[in-house]
Amino acid sequence: MTIAQHLEHTLLKPEATVEDIMLLCSQAKEQVLLGVCVNPCYVALARHLLSGTDVKVVTVVGFPLGATFSEVKALEAKMAVEAHADEIDMVMNIAAFKTGDHAAVVSDIRSVVEAAKPFPVKVIIEACLLTDAEKRTACRLVAEGGAAFVKTSTGFNQGGATVGDVELLAAEAKKYGLKVKAAGGIRDAAAAQAMLDAGAERIGTSAGHKIAAGEA
Repeated sequence: MTIAQHLEHTLLKPEATVEDIMLLCSQAKEQVLLGVCVNPCYVALARHLLSGTDVKVVTVVGFPLGATFSEVKALEAKMAVEAHADEIDMVMNIAAFKTGDHAAVVSDIRSVVEAAKPFPVKVIIEACLLTDAEKRTACRLVAEGGAAFVKTSTGFNQGGATVGDVELLAAEAKKYGLKVKAAGGIRDAAAAQAMLDAGAERIGTSAGHKIAAGEA
């Protein structure tokens, strides 16, 4: 498998236009990337643009804070699936996690997982806000909620993916049958490869087309 087949070409900026999404999808097709990751309002457009290809359409739920109602996250996931999203990346309720309300965290994740079935859910834990011990606990809660991946970052906070975090998450995730998505600040092939070597299965990056082209 080439590095391109680990890349989710990502555009989640609030100012992204239709033309920007059209370019994103064109680049993903050209470089035969694994997928694109777009805001929910662009799922239907991305699916249309990528019809007839194997490029996945990934979208986000409860993004970027994770602090909305579980019912709203579940509805977002349901509507995204109805618009033909292939995968859902949700943000964990970090406030509930920090408060120690682990039951609420698991319930929040499970509500999205149920709404998205049979499509996989990744849970963004915003690793830059957590201690190492909290990252390990978060992996367990992600697994208890039934998600498929733990994801490092939104890219909208004070830090993105680090090799150290990916190594820690990969070691912990392995215990629960989870996979790891690294995202945030990964802008070249060397950085992407370092994340894969550290145990990431997926890479979320706004430079997916450049990384793949550089590899070629």
